Amino acid sequence: MSCREKMAKVVILLSIFKSGKGPAMPTSLDPQPAENEIECGRCGAYFYYELTRCPNCGVNVFEPEDDVPPRNPDQRKNWFSRLIQRLTNKPHPADELFSIAIDQAGLFNNLLNKVGGDRAVAERLITFERQKNPQGNRIIWLNQAIQRWERDNRTPGIT
Repeated sequence: MSCREKMAKVVILLSIFKSGKGPAMPTSLDPQPAENEIECGRCGAYFYYELTRCPNCGVNVFEPEDDVPPRNPDQRKNWFSRLIQRLTNKPHPADELFSIAIDQAGLFNNLLNKVGGDRAVAERLITFERQKNPQGNRIIWLNQAIQRWERDNRTPGIT
């Protein structure tokens, strides 16, 4: 194809586009978003229209709704009662209920640290104390196991 023929084709194509009979010229070189996509105003990424944040830059796409319910007044009351409990050193009611379990967990962790994290050894020490004092409870057995471990692993010469 000669140079003259190429120029003639270009002129014909331009006249078709200008007359509006052919396809419209794209306004951008970038691909346009699909029907179910939107473009992020911050970074220009295209993503699914039901997402509320841009996955590329993390910006919120929609304004927060005004239908947010007001804060519950009980939450303010609870916050205030917790503050009063801390200031007066009064224990929380749940502390009374769970203090035994918390103390037991603390004692078991103490024993577990002493035996180097070996649960089997810790349970054997507790079982030994249970056999020596069957009327006791787990807290007593844990305390006795810790005392026995400390007594048995005492360094000579240190009192």
